[in-house]
Amino acid sequence: MTIRLAPFADKWRSFGWDVREVDGHDHGQIATVFESLPLKQGLPSCVIAHTTKGKGVSFMENTIAWHYLTPRGEQYEAALRELGGAG
Repeated sequence: MTIRLAPFADKWRSFGWDVREVDGHDHGQIATVFESLPLKQGLPSCVIAHTTKGKGVSFMENTIAWHYLTPRGEQYEAALRELGGAG
């Protein structure tokens, strides 16, 4: 059985929430929307941040397993390098 949760924004709106969608990888967008809370006086606010699992690491991106795995050893070093760290 597949449960379809999307479209999230429409579902929240149908329950009377004011909704904003942002790029969850853009810290500026996230800060801006949080600074504007509440989104509309008298309504609850919902912020939906669209993200990509494992963003920025080639072997992790869009791979569901990395939602719960922890990189170790060479995988950890490779991930740091791809993210611009000192791996």
